[in-house]
Order: sequence, then structure tokens, then C-alpha cells
Amino acid sequence: MTVSGDEAATGNAGRDETPEEGADRKWSELIQEIRVAQTGVQILFGFLLTVVFTPRYGQLAQLDKAIYIVTVVLGAAATGALIGPVALHRIVSGRRVKPQAVRWASRLTFVGLVLLLATMTASLLLILRVATHDVYVPWLVAGVVAWYLFCWFFLPMWVRYRYTSD
Repeated sequence: MTVSGDEAATGNAGRDETPEEGADRKWSELIQEIRVAQTGVQILFGFLLTVVFTPRYGQLAQLDKAIYIVTVVLGAAATGALIGPVALHRIVSGRRVKPQAVRWASRLTFVGLVLLLATMTASLLLILRVATHDVYVPWLVAGVVAWYLFCWFFLPMWVRYRYTSD
């Protein structure tokens, strides 16, 4: 399938919709995607916030406390990036900039997913370090991160490359 110049410019290849309709559709799809990631990051961040108030926190090694602090900051940044599109939409709503808002919201969502990956990695590292001090912890974390990278980035990019026409 080839894409005409007009279709390529609007991103509406194969659809009979105006640029505004395309932006509305893309916004709806993006919001649905964000809802899934947002719920997970908010639950994870909420649990992370409670750790410092547990008796066990005082017993953590200095390195584990540093990992915890980094994890909380990453979780806060991921939460901000994944909630950012909602604030963006609310502030620019009615200003006739939906295509631009969709692009920026999409970028924020991607950054949020990367930060969520980092948060989950750091959380897993901290939990496994506390649960067991075995030397295989970094290998387990690396395996899980590899799985996340495959599911979240490599497979989608392969599908995009494989099934997108020039």
C-alpha cells in the first residue's frame, strides 16, 4: 500500500477523516493507553511512598536507601509524565491545537513509559536485594528488564517496521 502526500502529511492513510477527526481519534486512543499505564504507575508510586514509614526502612543498608530514593524520584517523574497529557489537554482545550497537543501528549506518554520502566527496574532491584542478598539478583533484574524492553519497545518497533509501508 502506498501513501499519498496528503495522507502522509495528515497521518490518515487508509482513513477518510479530516485532520481534526484524526486528531480526535488519536487523542481518544492515547487516553485509553495512558489509563492503563497511569493506574499501574500510581499504584506502584503509592506503595513506594509508604516504605519509608515502615520499621524495616531504618534497617536498610545505605545503598538500599539510595536505591529507594532514586526509585521514588523515578516514580514521581513517571507519574508526572503520564498525567501530563491530561493537564496539557485541559489547558489547550478549545484553542484549535489538538494535532499539536496529540503529538506532545504522545511524547510525554513515551517518556512516562521509559520512566516507568526505570521505576519498575529500580523497585525490583531494591525488593530482590532486601529479600535475598544472592549474587543472582542483578541477573534476575536484567532478565526482567530485557522482557520489558522486548514487550514495550522491540516488538512494537519490529511490528512498525515490518508492517508499515514506505
